[in-house]
Amino acid sequence: MAKSVRKPTRKARPSKPAKSARSRKRASRASSAASSQTPVTAPRLARVAKGRKPQYFADPATDKLLWMTLTLMEELSVTRDRLDVVERLLARKRVLSPAEIDGWVADAKAESDRASRRAAFVGRMMRAAEAELAEATGRGMPVSEREVIAAVEE
Repeated sequence: MAKSVRKPTRKARPSKPAKSARSRKRASRASSAASSQTPVTAPRLARVAKGRKPQYFADPATDKLLWMTLTLMEELSVTRDRLDVVERLLARKRVLSPAEIDGWVADAKAESDRASRRAAFVGRMMRAAEAELAEATGRGMPVSEREVIAAVEE
């Protein structure tokens, strides 16, 4: 007589009550609110480059000249853009015409302000060359022959 093999039965899970439309909306709002509260942060970029500056030419002086030229290009581009905006706004509001701007003569105060601004600009432009000069001459090193002799005699 063959025995009948009985397969194990699964236990029945209790059925969940169907969610109402209102409870489904609440659940969806809660999940969207949680995701909207999570701040999305952009990756932070370093403001200062690490390590040495790349050298593009065999002569470091040529690289310094390149950096000075690029700095000058950046300054000039920004200045031209700002000047263009000011001239367009003045012309649109009929405050000044381009002919009035071209014919303007600076007074003593304006000339003094311009001279100060130019000196600061030249200082920024020459920063790389001045740093190399300071490094080459060695700060604190005697400059004249008398200073060398005085340093040796001490």
